Amino acid sequence: MAHAINTRVAGEPVVRTAAQPAYQAYVVLHAGFAALPVLAGVDKFFDKLANWDMFLAPAVTRLLPIDGHLFMQIVGGIEIVAGLLVAFRPRIGAYVVMLWLWGIIANLLMIPGFYDIALRDFGLSLGAFALARLAAEFDQPMTGEVATNRI
Repeated sequence: MAHAINTRVAGEPVVRTAAQPAYQAYVVLHAGFAALPVLAGVDKFFDKLANWDMFLAPAVTRLLPIDGHLFMQIVGGIEIVAGLLVAFRPRIGAYVVMLWLWGIIANLLMIPGFYDIALRDFGLSLGAFALARLAAEFDQPMTGEVATNRI
């Protein structure tokens, strides 16, 4: 089932459907950037996916007034909140995740041998930016009729 959302732009009706590639991209990015930060955040408490403490730059650890592991658990809590923000307010949450990723990148660039992960996270930040821009188009209150069509 595809949903058609009819809105008006400059007095003319605009139809958005689930068959549109841009809308499909929005849905994929929205789901991914909502779920994945939550999963990574939860894993900061269990370390099943990775030993997250090794991704904290020693220079950052020295500056912290708390244990590095506890800091990473706080980071996990923030990531959970960021993922939930994307889930419920993608127009804002996507920018928060993008900026969060830039912070992670800055940390990773201080660790020799983690430049590839920093590059990957930069790519993820571009995806978060793309989600924010798509959310500006697709995460809008419905101001018209909602119809159900088949793809």
